[in-house]
Amino acid sequence: MTKRIKMQTPLVEMDGDEMTRIIWQKIKEILLEPYIELKTEYYDLSLPHRDSTSDQITVDAALATKRLGVAVKCATITPNAQRVEEYNLKQMWKSPNGTIRAILDGTVFRSPIMVNNIKPLVKNWQKPITIARHAYGDVYRDVEYRVEGPGKAELVFTSKQGETVKQTIHQFEGPGVILGMHNLDGSIRSFARSCFQYALTTKKDLWFATKDTISKTYDHSFKDIFQEVYEGEFQGRFQAANLEYFYTLIDDAVARVMRSEGGMIWACKNYDGDVMSDMVAASFGSLAMMTSV
Repeated sequence: MTKRIKMQTPLVEMDGDEMTRIIWQKIKEILLEPYIELKTEYYDLSLPHRDSTSDQITVDAALATKRLGVAVKCATITPNAQRVEEYNLKQMWKSPNGTIRAILDGTVFRSPIMVNNIKPLVKNWQKPITIARHAYGDVYRDVEYRVEGPGKAELVFTSKQGETVKQTIHQFEGPGVILGMHNLDGSIRSFARSCFQYALTTKKDLWFATKDTISKTYDHSFKDIFQEVYEGEFQGRFQAANLEYFYTLIDDAVARVMRSEGGMIWACKNYDGDVMSDMVAASFGSLAMMTSV
């Protein structure tokens, strides 16, 4: 029998839901354990266990990943109203991926694997399109409220010194819904740096898109921070490498990407990246044919 490879540092093992538990077990038994002395810290992220721990297990798994640096995560269920009833859950828990990414504060790079016998559905796409997704904030860390009747919704910020700033969101005349989102300059700046560095490493142009004409503070902050990081830290290196940083509105970016031959890194805010990565995956073949870094 071949001598197995010894692991010095354990990795975080995040078990998942339904068939992924079976598939992951088979992967370990057939592909890993015969060749590696597998050392893991195990976390059961199945929906029943997340519910029984009030989702603390997800937080613990993310913190372990920060400590050890490497994790393997199986697919998990993000419950909707139907799943709450099916599993008799205490509440409709948030996406575990969203929770983990928020704690790790990283960037997800997803790129299609191109093979000769699987042609992109968009015929002019000749090169892979890499989606760089900001892995913090937006709707994945939102606060939501169901308005049941007339009243005024306000956005309130209280500083550490006790000063309060208020803005009216809407004067409700009847039922409705409210959603509050946030992001952090530090996280956006880290996202920008990782995108610029990845573009230099892979020698690809970097595109970035938001809707700053409509979201004049939230999205505009992304645009401004990206520009600051580019001009202050990366512009010279991009020019020396003959690479382009290109900013445009998200709807214009979609149109341009559809007409392009591909080959760029497309940086997106969290929700945009979630949607666009699935679109790119389906167009190039399937989610199974996408790398994830």
